Amino acid sequence: MVLRHSDDYVEGYELLVLRKSERADMLMDFASLSLKKGESWHSSSKDERAFLLAEGSAEIIVGKKVDWIGLGIEGFAKNDSVTIDLLPGGETKIRASRTSLLDENPTVLHLPKETKIVIKALSERALFYVSSTDNDMDFSPRLYLPYECRVEYRNEGTMQGTATRIVRTVFDKQTAPWSNLVLGEDVNLPGRWSSYPPHHHPQPEIYHYRFFPAQGYGMTALGTEAYQLHNRDTLLITGNKDHPQVAAPGYAMWYLWVIRHLDGNPYISPEFTPEHMWVDQPGAQIWEMKKPSH
Repeated sequence: MVLRHSDDYVEGYELLVLRKSERADMLMDFASLSLKKGESWHSSSKDERAFLLAEGSAEIIVGKKVDWIGLGIEGFAKNDSVTIDLLPGGETKIRASRTSLLDENPTVLHLPKETKIVIKALSERALFYVSSTDNDMDFSPRLYLPYECRVEYRNEGTMQGTATRIVRTVFDKQTAPWSNLVLGEDVNLPGRWSSYPPHHHPQPEIYHYRFFPAQGYGMTALGTEAYQLHNRDTLLITGNKDHPQVAAPGYAMWYLWVIRHLDGNPYISPEFTPEHMWVDQPGAQIWEMKKPSH
């Protein structure tokens, strides 16, 4: 099912996906957080939450000590897009910025339940995407920096380049075993496919799309149903349905993906649909157009 969002995000916190509704039982909420320069947003929650910075610059005050790779190593707390300071009294101040969804890896703040946070926009607009779900485990707040994101160029050198895309995994079961979520991004190149060969999994997943230029579009098949995709649309994936997709020529398609582990059945890897797996194998014989000789 596709949820349409043709207008810009509302100011403040806008809930885009409710974890349980008549539409689908997603087991997680998904929201946008849009703040104008100088505006602040205060929050605490009973949920595990992940804040992915999509646009602009922001200052974040976390009511606990935040961990990150390189904690305690001089120079790791400051770089071009992120600065981190441990404050007296146990709080952490983070300043982060992002100018491009396509060209820059994300900064993500991952919080356990009952963690107080204050976010203030430093640019004309700061935009975050917020994923949340129930989790009783008391883990340490964690900041994932752009340079530690796991970046893969999937299907490079196969299928005549028609399914090559950039996959950025922020955290998964291996790197964050305490989490009930898996979070990442894809950059779908213009005119090419992603989530291909078609695959499925029992765990619910959310895709949230942005197109560049914004009037762009793409297509997805959710099981046997086809949907056109537009800027700020959200796809709800449930029921072990295949979900391959393609971007229209000329338009780059970025999407955030977040998966909710099932109790006793965490997401590790997808299951590919057998009849289409041959296309990604070495030496696959794929038809090519031949121009007629004159």
